[in-house]
Amino acid sequence: MTNSIGEISRASLLLVVGSNTTENHTVISGKIIEAVRNGAELIIIDPRKIQLSQISSMHLRNKPGTDVALLCAMMKLIIDEKLHDENFIGERTEGFEELKASLGNCTSAWASEVSGIPVSEIEKAARLFAGAENASIIYCLGATEHVSGTDIVRTLANLSMLTGNVGKPSSGVNPLRGQNNVQGACDMGALPNSLPGYVNVSDDEGRKEFEDLWGIKIPESPGLTVPEMIEQALAGRMHFMFIMGENTVLSEPNSQKVIEALKNIEFLVVEDIMKTDTTDLADIAIPAACWAEKEGTFTSTERRVQHVGKAVEPPGDAKSDLEILVRLAGIAGAEGFDFKNSREVFSEITKVVPAYAGINYERIGTKGIQWPCSSPEHEGTVFLHEKKFTRGKGRFQPVKYRPPAEVPDNEFPYVLMTGRNAFQYHTGTMTRNSPSLEREAMYPYVEINPSDAQKESVKGGDMVTISTRRGQIRLRARVTDAVCEGQIFIPFHYREAPANILTSEELDPEVKIPELKVCAAKIKRGQSRGVRSCNNTFLNSF
Repeated sequence: MTNSIGEISRASLLLVVGSNTTENHTVISGKIIEAVRNGAELIIIDPRKIQLSQISSMHLRNKPGTDVALLCAMMKLIIDEKLHDENFIGERTEGFEELKASLGNCTSAWASEVSGIPVSEIEKAARLFAGAENASIIYCLGATEHVSGTDIVRTLANLSMLTGNVGKPSSGVNPLRGQNNVQGACDMGALPNSLPGYVNVSDDEGRKEFEDLWGIKIPESPGLTVPEMIEQALAGRMHFMFIMGENTVLSEPNSQKVIEALKNIEFLVVEDIMKTDTTDLADIAIPAACWAEKEGTFTSTERRVQHVGKAVEPPGDAKSDLEILVRLAGIAGAEGFDFKNSREVFSEITKVVPAYAGINYERIGTKGIQWPCSSPEHEGTVFLHEKKFTRGKGRFQPVKYRPPAEVPDNEFPYVLMTGRNAFQYHTGTMTRNSPSLEREAMYPYVEINPSDAQKESVKGGDMVTISTRRGQIRLRARVTDAVCEGQIFIPFHYREAPANILTSEELDPEVKIPELKVCAAKIKRGQSRGVRSCNNTFLNSF
């Protein structure tokens, strides 16, 4: 996040894109609700009706995968009506003329046809955003898990700079991370193309610093993303894989293909805190300690580095991630990888990641410190880009609308979206082992619009089969206007009806994120024989 969670409640306008915030980021949704109570306008861009819709000024229920068209039309109107921040653009940015030229054909009428949002609503949203004193953009996986995900993020950054809503309180572009330490993992180089501190592996000078520190040769070319690893495994070119804390069988698209790939790996090791469908496929499953059973730091979505102390000892043979990795490194013959505790690891982090240089365990305390924090005297950074961008001037990056890779047709007439609900989390590894949470959301379900339910002769509670070009699952129907006509929604938590059997493998060409939020599907009422499942551990009955 460019800004902080605490600032959200003081924004004068919030644009929430692809985030069911009340169900997926409860603390942050509280700040959004507080902002609305304080008089803020709330604009939601999301195909589904969500709880925040009830208090929003506007809810633009666009067709899935059309965010770029909608946002570009908003920017064109802002420029045409001279509502953009000319001073900010002139002093702090570059590439404005290129952006302006790229929006030439992005009229509100065109965007209305593409997105399904009336022209008047598009133009009203644009004027509201441009007229706000402090406009904060909040987005999540509903915006990024598309073939155009990178373009959507660029467009949100363009909109923020266009209106001067960067580098000041209660504004900015604020992604909500899907896991509690996604930000920290990225900071530490858990990306295929970067080293700690976002040093690109192709940067000769930056790479050499780490080679000298670690005494090893680092590859000059980027590694593989998870979808690319799956393809390599299927082709027989991935001989070993170590999966840490991810239930890949349920979380990746086209689950049947994922299982085939993992079975094709010569030696698969999976580390997790509980038994999952992925540990079932492992040659060796390593029991890991959970967050309360180990010590270390997490870095939250607002860049806040926080210390977590051990509350209880791990059960049985479970070990902390650090102990597991150190022991494996020792067995593999690595030198200098003999960290005794998390403090030693964090000490190295402060030496190699400039944004963490001024942080230590004593300073973190109970509140935490937000990076960048360059020295022991630095108090941390509440919001980024106050006086200048990291690269100097912010660069507008023109984008073109790209439709979803798979659209409805006569055979598969519905758009399938996937996501989460309030009581289950991700693939259910933990939440489905909680009786109280399981009681609240025990069964998998598909949301179907009342008009479509009538057309398909489906009633609430009926068993239906949902099929795509990749497979089919059977689950209960939930008839609701939360989804628009022609659209259906399935949460992906449930192993007995795994939504990712159905989802598309099409990738964002730049960052290789799969388009989990849009694919073509069909509905069949009643039970179906021969329903495809990921493997024989999945249940196909209730």
